[in-house]
Formats: sequence, C-alpha cells, structure tokens
Amino acid sequence: MDEIVNRVANSNLKNIDLEDFYPKGERVLFDIKDWLYEELILKEVDFRKKVNAFDWSTLKDKYVAFTCSVDAIIPSWAYLLLASKASLYTKKNIVGDLNILETVLYVEIISNFDIGQFKDKPVIIKGCANKPIPASAYSLLMARLVPVVKSIMYGEACSTVPIFKK
Repeated sequence: MDEIVNRVANSNLKNIDLEDFYPKGERVLFDIKDWLYEELILKEVDFRKKVNAFDWSTLKDKYVAFTCSVDAIIPSWAYLLLASKASLYTKKNIVGDLNILETVLYVEIISNFDIGQFKDKPVIIKGCANKPIPASAYSLLMARLVPVVKSIMYGEACSTVPIFKK
C-alpha cells in the first residue's frame, strides 16, 4: 500500500490566515448618547463632568470604538476629550463602530506584516474566518502581496479560487 503524502504541505505554497493575526482583547462600543442632554445636545459643562466622573480604568486593555447612536451634532473636541482619557487605559480607541475598529486594527497589522517570505511564491489566503475579519483587510493584504508574489488563491488548499497570477 502506498504511503499517503500531503502534497500541499510539501509544496512551496504559502498560507495566510488573517484570523491568526486577530488581536486578542475585548471590543467595546462606547455610546455617548446617554451623556447628551435629552440624547440630543452636547452641553460642554455637563459632558466634561460625565467624562471626569467616568471610571476609565474599566476600559483597561480593551479595544474601544466611541460612537453616538443618535442623530446629534458632536463637536470634534468631544471625541478628543474621550480619547485623552481612554488612551491611558485602552489598547486602542477610535471614533466609529466596531467594524471600523477592526479595520483600523488590521490596517496596522497588515502594514507591519513582513511579506518578504512570500516573494515569488504561490499564496493561499484562507477564507471562512470565525472571527470578524473586515472585508477591507483582505483587499489591504492583496495590495501588499500583488507586487511580490507569484500567484494568489483564496479559500482552502483543497478548493481554492484563483485571484491573481503574475
């Protein structure tokens, strides 16, 4: 009987699974609507009191997305004030929703990703993530890989979709 050989493992195919780079840590959507007067108007004095009274240490080592879920005009300085307090504790904080937060995290990850190991190699980008990988992360990865790789496929080694070939 012939020995079973894993040809994929023995090939020069390189696999990238963006889920492997998913930053560990809790994500928090921090809605400031309750800090507005009648959930409509930001009164500076009242807002500053709430910012100063909040226990920012509750956000320690978390990823935070500041947002306002009601239709209110929020001056830019308000988010700067929030960030000035939160930055002492959070791993990262942004203004936006959780999808924007994930996108910002992956922009940093992919920008710092060493692509030298993929030079002139065929690459498979794994699909079907269990974690919330933003679609933009895949396009950012493509932009970095296309100039250096031989080819890019998407999916699993047993069933890939060809995406790019030099």
